Amino acid sequence: MPSPFRPARFLATLVAALWVSDPPAADFAEARQVLIEELRAERQRFAAELGSDAFDSRVLEAMSRVPRHEFVKEALKSAAYENRPLPIRWGQTIAQPFIVALMTDLLQLHPGDRVLEVGTGSGYQAAILAELTPHVYSIEIIPALADESAERLKRLGYTRIATKLADGFHGWPDQAPFDAIIVTAAPTQVPLPLLEQLKPDGRLVIPVGGPFLTQYLLLITKHPDGRLTTREILPVAFVPLTGTR
Repeated sequence: MPSPFRPARFLATLVAALWVSDPPAADFAEARQVLIEELRAERQRFAAELGSDAFDSRVLEAMSRVPRHEFVKEALKSAAYENRPLPIRWGQTIAQPFIVALMTDLLQLHPGDRVLEVGTGSGYQAAILAELTPHVYSIEIIPALADESAERLKRLGYTRIATKLADGFHGWPDQAPFDAIIVTAAPTQVPLPLLEQLKPDGRLVIPVGGPFLTQYLLLITKHPDGRLTTREILPVAFVPLTGTR
């Protein structure tokens, strides 16, 4: 015999289902495009500091293809395309989209470049890089986070990204040298191994500063003769780079 209809129970079940369901894919796509327009506008606001008023179009195209909502906690999916950092697990964060776009833009990647990322985190930045070059190497020091991000990247089809559980301060000597290196956590000084693993004409983008001091995003360029030049970009706030020194 069918169970009797109970309006109160039906309503509670319906509300619970709506609460846990993800927004429709179309809503995510629309939110992603709104974010892209916000990134364009914010870049214009920083034109004087950055020396230009526009991102490389390839960077924004990459940002428009990567589903940021897949890289955040379930409870925060509705906020995935807000232009702000969000907490992930183990005390880490997924960076503000503007900073992701800016750091990627500063690398000036070309198809075929070899790029090292120090600090895989959620995997979002690695996915953005993989939209621009197939040769992405990413290091994470937190074991559970490294496993989680590696699984997520593979599930989303980013199977060519090489991931490694290691202390990123020392880089990835077996795969060096790199055309570009990006660091997504802040050391108190630029790691010498990363400078050594950077190719001539390579670019290193890294936040530097103590956790309770002002941090600056730096662009370091290695010239063909090995000479290094450093440019301060913007003040930033990143989680500290952990590991041995």
